[in-house]
Amino acid sequence: MATVARRERERSTPVALAPAVAAATVFVASGAVLMLEVLAVRLLAPYVGLTLETTTSIIGAALAGIAVGAAFGGWVADRTDPRQLIVGLLIGGGLLALLTVPIVRWLGPGARGGGQLAALGITLLALVPSAAVLSAVSPTMARLQLSDLASSGTIVGRLSAWATAGGLVGTFGTGFVLVPRMPISIAVLGIGLVLVLVGLVLGGYTRALARAGATGAVVATAALALLAATRHSPCDAESSYHCASVEMGRTSATGRDLVLDNVHNSHVDLANPAHLEYPYTKWIAHAIDATAARPRQPLDVTFVGGGGFTLPRWLTATRPGSHGQVLEVDGKLVQLGRERLGFRTSPHLRVTVGDARMTMRKRPDASADVVVGDAFGTWAVPWHLTTREWTQEVKRVLRPGGLYALNMIDLRPLDLLHAELATLLPLFRDVQLVTLPGEDGLPAGGNAVLLASDRRLPDDVASEADGAVGYDREAVVAIAARGRRLRDDYAPVDQLLTTP
Repeated sequence: MATVARRERERSTPVALAPAVAAATVFVASGAVLMLEVLAVRLLAPYVGLTLETTTSIIGAALAGIAVGAAFGGWVADRTDPRQLIVGLLIGGGLLALLTVPIVRWLGPGARGGGQLAALGITLLALVPSAAVLSAVSPTMARLQLSDLASSGTIVGRLSAWATAGGLVGTFGTGFVLVPRMPISIAVLGIGLVLVLVGLVLGGYTRALARAGATGAVVATAALALLAATRHSPCDAESSYHCASVEMGRTSATGRDLVLDNVHNSHVDLANPAHLEYPYTKWIAHAIDATAARPRQPLDVTFVGGGGFTLPRWLTATRPGSHGQVLEVDGKLVQLGRERLGFRTSPHLRVTVGDARMTMRKRPDASADVVVGDAFGTWAVPWHLTTREWTQEVKRVLRPGGLYALNMIDLRPLDLLHAELATLLPLFRDVQLVTLPGEDGLPAGGNAVLLASDRRLPDDVASEADGAVGYDREAVVAIAARGRRLRDDYAPVDQLLTTP
């Protein structure tokens, strides 16, 4: 009787897959989860910004999906045919991946300005289902492959190792290969198609997928792929850092606005490089003119952040013979500037592509009359360009008596502005502030230009253009009183920043 029961169990237990097939399957499934996680950061950025909260929401959602999928996959695998389940999970995960782009493009515009809750909500809808389904592949595969308890540790360990390897390859491959070379939507589309294809091939190999099921999967894949392809990107250029687009200016036929991640970043006039549209650019230009020894005197200026290259173009147009060095992290933004924004490099105006903390180190000591910091955005602030250590690097590059002009954006209670002022004050002899005032006379919020030098700044360094007010060092000390100095070891910029 016992022998009959054992034979019956053997007949009802699916035969394990070849070790190489099992390893390849979990490798692909786990790699896809991590690839979707990395790509979700860029998909969401145009709508909810690229902040620590956005990244945290995406990582948390992916982990939640992995946890749910691991538990769900193991439970279901004990109650159904693991071969059929694995095939269904791969195809289902691929179809859900194809839905990622439409979900984000549908919900994204309505989430703009929604902050952390918007980022979390879209992420949960777009990422958790596919992550959960694909993460169920590994425990299901372990259930299929376990035929002998004596080798269970070896089998589970091997599958876990291959799944981890897939995650590593997916993470590095996405960040270093896919994102720099193709639009995000195309990358997601490719992941979905590969998953469905692997599911169909595995279904045919194991004979676990009927012809009707395969036909249905192909039809569904074609429909979702078409849907994903027709959900157009809001970007003219997608890079590792930005969703960038160029719009017609609203004040002249030759004006162009650069939009980064749904925020108007810069304005240029193609016919008049000396034209400055945004108030903060006028404040910086006025400060440069006020500190220069003579009008139209050539200057050496290092620009941290290119954006639309408004101020670099202004410099070469208004001060012939000047030398400008732009440090821009995003090479695609430089390309867009050349193609759409009238930006031209020359022996007098050069660009170095790379992170400013790295590229600034290559700038010679005392090589700049002015350093302009214009790398901060409404949604995202590179925290490592706010700290004491970074500011010391700026001081090294500045000549004696040079000017550091830093543009930043913060809203009340202005915690980030207070912290940045508190960071600059001990390092410079004079620190002043130019911004719009509130009814109480204190900064109202929005763009603020911080001016710092190791000499006393001129009395007229602060521009009053567009209703701005200048705050001298005494006023800055009072404003920064409750700010905590930022350093590489402590710079919670995303928590200090208040956004619209």
